[in-house]
Amino acid sequence: MKIFSKTLFLLLFTVSVTAQVSSNLELTDIFNMEYVSDPQISPDGTKIIYVRNFKDIMTDRNLSNLWMVNYDGSQNRPLTTGNQNDYYPRWSHDGKKIIFKSNQTDDKMKLYLMWMDTKEIAPLTNTPKAPGAVSWSNDDRYLAFTMFVPEAEESIVKLPAKPEGAKWNTPPTYIDKLNYRGDGQGYIKGGHDQIFTLSIDGGTPKQLTATSFDHGAPVWAKNDKTLYFSANFNPDEAFEPANSEVYALDIASAKVSALTSRYGPDGSPKVSPDGKMIAYTGNDDKLQGYQITNLYVMNTDGSNSKLLSGSFDRDIANAQWANDGKGLYFQYDTEGATKIGHITLDGKVTTIVEGLGGLSLGRPYNAGDFTVSNNSKFAYTLGNTEHPSDLGVADKKGANRLTFVNDDLFSFRDLGKTEEIWWESSYDQQKIQGWVVTPPNFDPNKKYPFILEIHGGPFTSYGSVYSAEIQAYAAAGYVVLYSNPRGSTSYGAEFGNLIHHDYPNHDYEDLMSGVDAVIEKGYVDTENLFVTGGSGGGVLTAWIVGKTDRFKAAVVAKPVINWTSFVLYADGAAFFSKYWFGKKPWEDPENYFRRSPLMYVANVTTPTMLLTGEEDYRTPIAESEQFYTALKLEGVETAMVRIPGAGHGIANRPSNLIAKIASVLAWFEKYKDVE
Repeated sequence: MKIFSKTLFLLLFTVSVTAQVSSNLELTDIFNMEYVSDPQISPDGTKIIYVRNFKDIMTDRNLSNLWMVNYDGSQNRPLTTGNQNDYYPRWSHDGKKIIFKSNQTDDKMKLYLMWMDTKEIAPLTNTPKAPGAVSWSNDDRYLAFTMFVPEAEESIVKLPAKPEGAKWNTPPTYIDKLNYRGDGQGYIKGGHDQIFTLSIDGGTPKQLTATSFDHGAPVWAKNDKTLYFSANFNPDEAFEPANSEVYALDIASAKVSALTSRYGPDGSPKVSPDGKMIAYTGNDDKLQGYQITNLYVMNTDGSNSKLLSGSFDRDIANAQWANDGKGLYFQYDTEGATKIGHITLDGKVTTIVEGLGGLSLGRPYNAGDFTVSNNSKFAYTLGNTEHPSDLGVADKKGANRLTFVNDDLFSFRDLGKTEEIWWESSYDQQKIQGWVVTPPNFDPNKKYPFILEIHGGPFTSYGSVYSAEIQAYAAAGYVVLYSNPRGSTSYGAEFGNLIHHDYPNHDYEDLMSGVDAVIEKGYVDTENLFVTGGSGGGVLTAWIVGKTDRFKAAVVAKPVINWTSFVLYADGAAFFSKYWFGKKPWEDPENYFRRSPLMYVANVTTPTMLLTGEEDYRTPIAESEQFYTALKLEGVETAMVRIPGAGHGIANRPSNLIAKIASVLAWFEKYKDVE
């Protein structure tokens, strides 16, 4: 018995020690990574409900439950449990109830009501389509929301009756709309998002609108007699994709009145605490590829519109009124960081909270969220390069981190270290920001293979946030550089528009100068340089291999290769030619081809892999197929990876993210020189 006990003790001790030995991240660890999203602080600031996102390795699904925690971090407990999707919690004004969405029964998405004293829940809807954006009336008796209403689409193609028992093919699909498919949607069915109201006692939703246009998220007037929303009601709406207005909808009569009228996108209305003003975002459309989103206020009848953020050269997002009505809180990105700011009605901006982020698990895009209570306490997604988003809180006394949802995984996994870096572009000395990630257990005296990873957009920004994809490359032993070349957001209107009608072009010098800056640090193996990027980053990767042979191999993910085919084949046809080129392909064919990586395919000698989702309608796989065939005809070593069932957001499914990373690493390992 003593011998057995000693043996058992040694076995348990060995297992315990083994379990604590640190090692690099493995690709299947992606299934174990969690993150916090959509934090909703209660009106009195005492509690926060948040969405805890997780994954199921057996079903390859992204799942989520609701959790609630006190502002001081105590009593952090689940409100819902199960392998389902619970999300979009919203407090009633009195703090006694919440609504949320869930597919907990029959996998059908419904809107639910929960009483916070008993935690009882009841479904409010059982509609064929799930409600979209939802808001509470001020008396907490009603909800307003958008919901898709199908509309029959008639075909002019009439087939003769088939004989009884005959098995014919499915009837042909008749399409006559400009926008007939969308990435992540597939081929678009007839119908529009309409506005509804619903009593919290349940029953049948009441439809208030019935136009042939989509309606944006409705918000209630102070007296609960009017709803405000944004929409694009232009008869040529499909050809004017960025010309929306803010409208008022009288609930009793269903009469709709326009409150704004300029050419440009006006949206996201928010009613002031006293009910006398509406804040909204937009801009005067100058048909530029990148235009700053500004913040405005106006009276509730649309009069006395005033620009608040004219001197603030950053995009305004997620604006929320301060309870005193003297200003608004908002979030913004600046130099790769996401922050909460406050702007007065005189336009003075103050930074309130820093460190938002962590919502983009795949690549290091800036993404965050926050809410504010009536007594100016904040709940926000807290993220940095060491972890995806956790729950953070802040008030005048300071900020605090309340959750550590990945500590169980990261306690025995070594991560790459991230260092911010700036350099000057060789083209015009523009200052460019980037981040260098070194492998775990990095030794600066050694030489490491190197990956340049390029973001998409192109009008987006990377930042000081966690990325599973970047960390996977570091875990495989690579030094990784990601950056924000010209055209990236978070640096102001001028920097963003340096690529206006000129993309891709001098962002190439920005990136090559960044590669040189990292090489100067002395730890990069210059014989093993690699490059990859997705979407806009795929464009630039294809552009790079047509300009230089300094990289041993490249992976071009979901790219545009031929701008002429792209603007006629991608979703959003009216946008790209109008804003990114200014002319249609047949009006300026030389410019379209000059800016297409396909023009330089004869220069390519770099082994190049193409990788795209088979259901990508943003940068359709036909773009990859063109480059693949062109490279084959030129005798360049190439391969194509097609991700079944994936749209433009390849990482939307965990195994697809793993497949992408594994494909990139396999291609690079194939061509890497090994000492």
